[in-house]
Amino acid sequence: MLRELKKQQTRQAISDVATRLFIEHGFDEVTIAQVAAAAEVAKMTVTNHFPRKEDLVFDVHEEFAARLAARVSPPVVETAREAYFEALARHDALLGFSGRDFAHMIVSSPVLLARLREMHDEQEATLAASLASDLDGVTAKAAAAQIAGAHRLLFHEVLRRTAGGQRTATIVKALEPEARRVFELLESGLGAVA
Repeated sequence: MLRELKKQQTRQAISDVATRLFIEHGFDEVTIAQVAAAAEVAKMTVTNHFPRKEDLVFDVHEEFAARLAARVSPPVVETAREAYFEALARHDALLGFSGRDFAHMIVSSPVLLARLREMHDEQEATLAASLASDLDGVTAKAAAAQIAGAHRLLFHEVLRRTAGGQRTATIVKALEPEARRVFELLESGLGAVA
């Protein structure tokens, strides 16, 4: 138990140091060796915790990939809508609320944007696999693609607005009607999926 706690603390410390360096100097300009030196750990320790440099930024990628699958079940549009608006009210980081500097770092790096696309793809695949226990394979994949696509669209809108310097309250106020419209569109196409 103590060993696992120490491991988590080390992982978090490395991630925090890396994020600070990436924001200050740019993701592409900072090396793993520099992160290790600043975190006062061996380079191997960094790569053991974070196999890819991008994972230092997206250290919650596993939680991100599993999130929709954990919350969405038939009726899929209804549960997806409820989960989204609950997270929006919390200004959840997994919806893209990350602070201006962090958002700007992501939108400024093609490597990070590519990793973010992969994460959204993982989220969709995980949701499809989860829905396959209640729905036939094609229906599960179609529902997952549409719900994950809606989340991707709304995530990028939050990211864009955050990177542009908009305040969280302004973003939420602008996003609420947009998200309602997106889920209305899903309802008209997926409404029959109970």
